[in-house]
This record gives sequence, structure tokens and C-alpha cells, in this order.
Amino acid sequence: MPGTLEGRIALVAGATRGAGRGTAVALGEQGATVYCTGRSTAGRRSEYDRPETIEETAGQVTAAGGRGIPVAVDHLNPQAVAELVQRIDREQGRLDILVNDIWGGENLVQWEVPVWEHDLEAGLRLLRLAIDTHLITSHHALPLLIRRPGGLVVEMTDGTREYNSTHYRLSAFYDLAKTAVLRLAFSQAKDLEPHGCSAVALTPGWMRSEMMLEHFGVTEANWRDGAATDPHFAAIAESPRFVGRAVAALAADPQLHRRNGGSFSSGSLAREYGFTDVDGSSPDCWRYLVEVVEAGRPADPTGYR
Repeated sequence: MPGTLEGRIALVAGATRGAGRGTAVALGEQGATVYCTGRSTAGRRSEYDRPETIEETAGQVTAAGGRGIPVAVDHLNPQAVAELVQRIDREQGRLDILVNDIWGGENLVQWEVPVWEHDLEAGLRLLRLAIDTHLITSHHALPLLIRRPGGLVVEMTDGTREYNSTHYRLSAFYDLAKTAVLRLAFSQAKDLEPHGCSAVALTPGWMRSEMMLEHFGVTEANWRDGAATDPHFAAIAESPRFVGRAVAALAADPQLHRRNGGSFSSGSLAREYGFTDVDGSSPDCWRYLVEVVEAGRPADPTGYR
């Protein structure tokens, strides 16, 4: 799809790393102008205290063929978000794609800890980072997006509507956060319907984010060595660019509105649109999790990537 998004203006909220960075760069591959927001900049790290920055992401967008514009924004700050949207309006006069990818809760989750034992302050902050940020950003950005029909809002989450409705995500706070974002996409779809715009929920699979690679002690260059720790990771993991290409495919679809309110995964959309991951494969993680991992079968990506 070379150049399919030239002239389109995107805001990727939470573009510092992971799915946000992968999405911003994938939109850049198709020629879009992408505002890349986050709290980690070249001069200041967020509470994550990680090295990735929005300037790096914006540079990668530009190198991929688009135009990356880094803007430091704390999406829990309504005034900062309002000023961001005012800037986009002033500089571009339009907004075609909004990706709500703000998260920031990895270090706050206590996995497999009952709600009464989970650190309450950490759990409530997780919910604010995962839900309030999305609502604040949509509140300020959607009046600009609905000026033109065809606009797209992507609520990035973890798990499809179908999967999360039957699976406990190992923490009451995490479970609520990711399920709420699924519902938020559905709700916004109803609000956007009269304006000819669409909202969808989208999930990556087992993503090789910067933090996940570190967890397995590998890099993007040798990530398959993670099989020594978990063979399923090496069988089905996908790069952050894969879910980004799903966003780009949705944004370029002239029949996008038929998907309004839907919940999708990177793997399912790859089957429909024909895009691939950076290695040329098309991993279908959520089907793999159910049919292989939960079924107790040995790691084998045959038929799943």
C-alpha cells in the first residue's frame, strides 16, 4: 500500500514505544503525517525511566516515508491535550486518524493477586492511565476529527471482545482496564456514526515490545532465541509494526465504516487485508493461544503465521 495515506493527518497518543511506536511508523510507511505524543522526551524521562523517546519515534516515522512530529504530552492533563489538538488544528486544519494507545501500567500490575491484596493506589492509577487518558484525548480530539467524514479512531487494547469476555486477564485492575477500552470503542462508534466516522478496538498479539524483549533477554535481531524461555513466544510473537500495519490498512479502507464499533486483532485483519509483519509472516496470536497454548499442544506456528 505505498503512499496510501499521503495527505492524511494522524495523532498517535502514546507513541513512545511498543504498539504506539509501531503504529506511528507504519502510518509513516504509507506517507501520513503523524503527531507522536508521550511523556518521555530527549530531555526528560517519564516514571517508566526508560530510554525510548517521542523524538526517536518521530524520526522513525520520517525515515519510513511520512512526517513525524513529536509533542510532549501527559494525556492525564486535559489542558495539555486541548493545546495539542489546537496545535494540530492550527498547523493542519484537520485530523483523520486518532490512535488511543496510552497505557503506562506495566509496572503497576500485580499479576495473579486478588483485588483485596493488590496495591490499591497502584491499581487505581493503572485505571486512570488506561482509561481516563483515552477519554480525555477523545473528548478534545474528536471535534476536529468529525469535521470530515471518514475519520478513524482506534482504541488499542489487549485482547479481542470475544476473548476477554471469556478469559480472566490475571488481575482485576488489568482485566477492567482492557475490557473498558473495548467498550469505549463501541461507545465512541455510536457517537461517531452520525458524522460518517468510525471507531474500532484493536489488539496486537504477543508483541515484541521493548519491554518484552528485555523480559526474555533477547533483541529484535535474535528474538527467536526466546524459545529457550518460552517456545510459544518464539512461535507466535509479532513486532509492534504488525499491529501498526493493521491500523494503516483500516485507515486506507474505502469501506472502513462497515467495521464501526468492531473489535479486531492484528492477525485477523492481516488475513483480510493481506499485510505482513516485518519478516513477511502473518502471525495469528489469538487463535494460536486458544488452539495451541490453552489446548496444551507443543509450540508449533504451522498454520498460525
